[in-house]
Amino acid sequence: MVAYLFAGQGSQYVGMGKDLYAAFPASRQIFDKADSVLGFSLSKLCFEGPQEELKKTNNSQPAILTMSIAALEAFKTVINHKSEVISFAAGLSLGEYTALVATGALNFEDAVNLVRQRGQFMEEEAVLHPGKMLSLIGLDLTVVKQICIDAGAEIANINCPGQTVISGGPTEIARAEELAKEKAAKMAVVLEVSGAFHSSFMRGASWKLAAEIDKIKINLPSIPVVSNVTARPFASVAEIKENLVKQVYSNVLWEDSMKFVLSKGVTNFIEFGPGKVLRGLLRRIDAAAQVQNIEKKEDVEGACG
Repeated sequence: MVAYLFAGQGSQYVGMGKDLYAAFPASRQIFDKADSVLGFSLSKLCFEGPQEELKKTNNSQPAILTMSIAALEAFKTVINHKSEVISFAAGLSLGEYTALVATGALNFEDAVNLVRQRGQFMEEEAVLHPGKMLSLIGLDLTVVKQICIDAGAEIANINCPGQTVISGGPTEIARAEELAKEKAAKMAVVLEVSGAFHSSFMRGASWKLAAEIDKIKINLPSIPVVSNVTARPFASVAEIKENLVKQVYSNVLWEDSMKFVLSKGVTNFIEFGPGKVLRGLLRRIDAAAQVQNIEKKEDVEGACG
């Protein structure tokens, strides 16, 4: 059994997708569609940068979604749909939208425009309510929860055993960093993001996003997509809409999501998009899991071997 995984924000880099665009007409079509929908050359931004522009939330989100779908479409052309049956799909935060596109729940054009708006709404809230995110490695979740209580921060992502991300105001995150070091965290790293994502700081963004989600058609996915909010497959279109709104300010339950998929007998995973973040997380959740990355031309060509 196989599951598809889709990359989240932070995995972007200048040059991503350029070789796919040159080598595969199916990938080129996806980038060209994104450029047309957004009204500017997202492809040029992906291929040439500058990095400062690419990492902006309202740019990185459509860029990662586009590159990930371009990788998927290239992959589909070389395997000729003769691969094993895909049992589940999931994506980390932003990647959940990509998973919904991949499974037919969201139209690509609608999705790329929606995540552009999502990124803009998140940036706007970050200006109104400045905050930061802190990655903690080597601490038990119960310890992290106590740190959040003591510092006034919030858990944002539960990624894998020993890796949690928290959100909060600058003062609260600074205090959480101190407490984490006192608790002998292996690492406590302030992330290079513009706001306190997946926390109550993003409530305003969720309200704006809800209005945009109501404007587009959403279908039930062709295969189960595991929700970041519940760590279970979406059961209805109404739940998809509700959880996409909640996801902006809720915990990302990635560890629980992967444990659910693994519990269903999935042993092989294919990660689409820039970077290998999800591969690293999955190996810490289950060292026996097999993960193939589809990111570059050679990855796609190797898939048909």
